[in-house]
Amino acid sequence: MRIGLLDIDGHSGFPNFALCKISAYWKKRGAEVEWYYPFGKRYDIVYCSKVFTFTPDYEHHINADEVFKGGTGYSLTKELPLIIENMQPDLSLYPKFKSALGFLTRGCIRRCSWCVVPKKEGDIRPYTDIKNVLQDRKSAILMDNNVLACDWGISQIEKIGDMGVKVDFNQGLDARLVTPETAKLLAKVKWIRHPRFSCDTIQIFESVKTAIELLRKYNYKGEIFVYVLLTEDIRECYKRIMALDFLDWTESGVRMQKIRLFAQPYIDYSNKKSIPKWQQDMARWVNNKKLFYSDNFENYEPRKGFKCKEYFK
Repeated sequence: MRIGLLDIDGHSGFPNFALCKISAYWKKRGAEVEWYYPFGKRYDIVYCSKVFTFTPDYEHHINADEVFKGGTGYSLTKELPLIIENMQPDLSLYPKFKSALGFLTRGCIRRCSWCVVPKKEGDIRPYTDIKNVLQDRKSAILMDNNVLACDWGISQIEKIGDMGVKVDFNQGLDARLVTPETAKLLAKVKWIRHPRFSCDTIQIFESVKTAIELLRKYNYKGEIFVYVLLTEDIRECYKRIMALDFLDWTESGVRMQKIRLFAQPYIDYSNKKSIPKWQQDMARWVNNKKLFYSDNFENYEPRKGFKCKEYFK
């Protein structure tokens, strides 16, 4: 059997979790597995995976007896067969990727309008143990959507701290669920980069602030990443960004450079609306630290003769 793997989103170097599991399944059965090569080869099966809805589909002929398509970009309901889902991912497909990759939990308790996770995965539930994810590696990228929302996830964080392995919860942590007890566990974790939170509305700001304060209380000294979704109200977005930036200053007026903001325009793919110019400019200002640290948004001049204060008139 010759199996071809086709990552529709592009072979970026970050592992496609489903394709890694499919590879492991077929290699265990003695099949030849490789990235799909369109010229001069015929495959028994080609698996196409598309994570993002906005990624264009592969429009060329696929030289295979069978073609299977899956992933959020194709369907929210299509799942891997259980026997493949239970496989350990074959990370040898990505030789430059040194960490392990996986989930400790699946699903989420939230119902955010912009997120497909509740529709695709349902409520939060245990998935696997950190030791199963690691596969003898010393660090792990964990893709949980809300690991703090169940007792299993919290017990896994405690275990990670005790084991001393490095991790990154790359989908972020729910600041609303950070308590003194969980903050103490998180502060003990060795992070590949930094803890990540999301502040998508001004209503969540106080929870983010409390979470940051608790981490510092329990002696977390590193950087904290805060993802900022830019929604329709420019004044609300700007207020949120400035409130978050204020947390990075000491009482004596010194910037610690410990809170890293990343702004992302909200993209409504269902209505195919274009991103407003002010969101593009605000994201560019926030995400370029030289610009962000040098002046406020109103004085930012993204184009000659135009200052962003015009957006507020």
